[in-house]
Amino acid sequence: MTRWAPLRYAERMSQGSRPTVLALRLRSLRLKRRISHSVIAVPVRTCIGSLRFLRTRRHSRFDEESTIERLVAKADFTPFCVDVAASDGTTMSNTLALFKRGWAGLSVEMDPLLFRDLASTHVRFPGSALSRGRVTPDNICGLLHAAGAPREFGFLNLDIDGYDFFVLERLLQEFRPSLICAEINEKIPPPLKFTVTYDPAYTWDHSHFYGQSISQLDVLCKKHAYVFVALEYNNAFVMPQEVWLEQALTAAEAYRIGYLDQQDRKKRLPWNADMEPLLTLAPHAAVEFLRTAFSAHEGHYTLEVE
Repeated sequence: MTRWAPLRYAERMSQGSRPTVLALRLRSLRLKRRISHSVIAVPVRTCIGSLRFLRTRRHSRFDEESTIERLVAKADFTPFCVDVAASDGTTMSNTLALFKRGWAGLSVEMDPLLFRDLASTHVRFPGSALSRGRVTPDNICGLLHAAGAPREFGFLNLDIDGYDFFVLERLLQEFRPSLICAEINEKIPPPLKFTVTYDPAYTWDHSHFYGQSISQLDVLCKKHAYVFVALEYNNAFVMPQEVWLEQALTAAEAYRIGYLDQQDRKKRLPWNADMEPLLTLAPHAAVEFLRTAFSAHEGHYTLEVE
């Protein structure tokens, strides 16, 4: 006879989001959410057989957590992490597993409701510093210095859905994290260099207009001697050349392996369907496509061919 055991899980439910072309994405992104607890019954053998899966997929959105675990094991990392736009500290978190392992660090979140949940999650981590507010190129280094971040701290997670390029550009002038997970706008393929320009009043409007392309991130990588080591759909992993001693990836290779060739990407990211033509257009035609798509944001972005 098969024995059954209860399995407690938490499901994040979005509240009050306006219907948009990215409604599906909004339900899976960091929003103002409440936790709804339920109990379901599953076979004990299923629970046991799924322990590894749950461990690697419990927090991060895709499989970033196991990628981080694998990469951190490659070198002697300083156990300090920085999470910029940390949300509630649990939902799709790329740093919670590190804090659970005893890492110190800084988590920053602007939304007051999400920050409340973040504080509740991190109260059990004595080495965790929290900051509520908007992160900008002007304050990022000050925040890290105030939190006691070492110059070569272990891990940076950056995901602010906006002028990420300029925040990272400023951070790398004073810090050299051993591993960076930077969100990219995965809809925009190489060799297109795209970024939202810095505007302190910028707020993501839940459209395709946000962040930076992987080729734009590559600009910073080349300037600061970082290399691509992995891409998990829309999260690029880069490391300093002196830390990553194995064969590195080009931006184009990382994009192909981590996004373009992923068999399930259309299922996982269905809101990208109307941007699929970009993947088959010649570069200059793709530029015109994006200029039309982003016509409402003219003057608030840069776009060029590599």
